[in-house]
Amino acid sequence: MTNVKKSTGRRGFLGAAAGMALAAGAATRIKPGTAHAQSNGKLKVAMVGTGIRGSGMWGKRLVDNYSDVVEFVGLCDRNSKRMAFVKEYLGLKCPTFSDLEFDTMIEKTGPDAVIVTTMDCFHAKYICRAMELGCDVITEKPMATDESMCQDIIDTEKKTGKKVRVTFNYRYGPAAVRIKELLMSGEIGKITSVDFSYYLDTNHGASYYRRWHGYKQYSGSLLVHKSTHHFDLLNWWLDAEPAMINAYGDLCHYGFNGQFRNLRCTNCPHKNRCPYYWDITKNEFMMNLYVKPETEDGYIRDHCLYSKDINIWDTMAVQVRYHNDVLLNYSLNSCMPYEGYLVGFNGTKGRLDAREYHRQPWDVEGLADIRISMLHGESRTFTIPHGGSGHWGADDKMQNMIFRGPIDDPLGQTAGSRAGALSIMIGVTARRSIEQQRPIAIEELVKI
Repeated sequence: MTNVKKSTGRRGFLGAAAGMALAAGAATRIKPGTAHAQSNGKLKVAMVGTGIRGSGMWGKRLVDNYSDVVEFVGLCDRNSKRMAFVKEYLGLKCPTFSDLEFDTMIEKTGPDAVIVTTMDCFHAKYICRAMELGCDVITEKPMATDESMCQDIIDTEKKTGKKVRVTFNYRYGPAAVRIKELLMSGEIGKITSVDFSYYLDTNHGASYYRRWHGYKQYSGSLLVHKSTHHFDLLNWWLDAEPAMINAYGDLCHYGFNGQFRNLRCTNCPHKNRCPYYWDITKNEFMMNLYVKPETEDGYIRDHCLYSKDINIWDTMAVQVRYHNDVLLNYSLNSCMPYEGYLVGFNGTKGRLDAREYHRQPWDVEGLADIRISMLHGESRTFTIPHGGSGHWGADDKMQNMIFRGPIDDPLGQTAGSRAGALSIMIGVTARRSIEQQRPIAIEELVKI
C-alpha cells in the first residue's frame, strides 16, 4: 500500500492518450445516419426503459424540445402496460417491443442511437448489445453497476467502434461550471486535497429506499447510483484519475432500523405514525406509470422503506487517492433535514469553498455560495444564481450538446465511456472496500 502513488499513475487505470482521443470528438453531436439510412435528416432513436427517467428526461423533454432533430422509432420495456401508457403520454406513433425483442426492435426500426434508461443493473446489457448491433448509445448514469459490466462496455466499444455517451447533467449546472472555471484559473494553486459532503433529505433521500434502488443487486448501492454524479464532478473538476479507494458504510435509519413495517404505504396500518408515509394514490401520473402496470411485473413503487431486506447503506464515507496524489474525503448521508452539497478544495495558494442549495427549511438567495480564501491574503464571496428549470438549466445545455451542434466544449463537459468508467469505479470499488474491509486499488478490478 505504501507504493500506491508509483504503481497507479496515469498509465494505470486509463491511459491519457485514450482519454485525449475520446475528448477530441467530444463536442460533436451524435449524427443521424451513422447506423442506418436516414430519410428525413433526424436522428432516429429507440429507447429501452420507460420508467420515470425514460418518460420524462429522455421522453417528454425530447418530444417537446427536439422533435425537429430527433425521431423516436421504437420503445422497449419488460412491462407492456407501462410502455403503452408512456407511448400515449408522449404522443408517439412508433412500435413497441418487449425486453425479449430488443434485437428485433433494432433490426426492424434501424435506430442511429439507443437511449438506455432501464434499471441500473441492465444498463451494460443494452449498451453492449446496441453497439454490437451497430448503434451509438446514450445512457443514463450509472453506466454500469459492477466491475465486470464496466469492462464489458469498454471492450465492446473498442471492438465495435461505436460511441457511448453518459448523461452527466451535473457538469452543466451553473455552480459546477463556475467551480471548474475557478480551478482552471489556478487562483488557489495546485489542488492537494478535497472535502465533499452530499446531503439527501428525508424526501428525496428516503425515496431511494421505496424503490429498487434500495437493493445492491439492482442499483449497486447509492455509492454507484447516486454518487456516480458526485464522483464524476470531482474527476472532472480535478482532471484526475482515481487510483486507490478506502470506504465505510452503515445502514443507520432505513431498512431494519424501523420500529414497524408493511409491504407498502398503500393500506399501511401504521400510516398515521410513520413520518415517511407517502400516498401514491394522490399522484395520477405515478398511478398510471407504476401502480396500474404492477400487475404485470409485481414492481411496487411505494414499497416500505423499513423493509428488512434492504441491503444498501444510508451513511457512507469514502477516501480516494488520485493518480496525481490529490486526496479526497467524501461522504453521502441520505437521511438529512436538508439537501445539497458542501465542497472545499485545498490548494497551495488558498482554498475554495462552495455550498450548493437544493432544498432546505430556510430561504437562500441563489443556487450556491462560493468563497475564495487566500493563504496570506483576503477572502471574498459571491453567489451563483439559479440557472432555470431542469436541474438549474443543466438539462437543456447537456441535451443541446448531444442533439444540436457541433457546439464548442472548452470545459470538456461532454462525457463518454471513459468518464462513465472513472465515476462508477470509485463507487464500485468503494462498495468492494466496505464489503471486504480493506483499501482497494481500482486496477485490481478493471483492466483497460
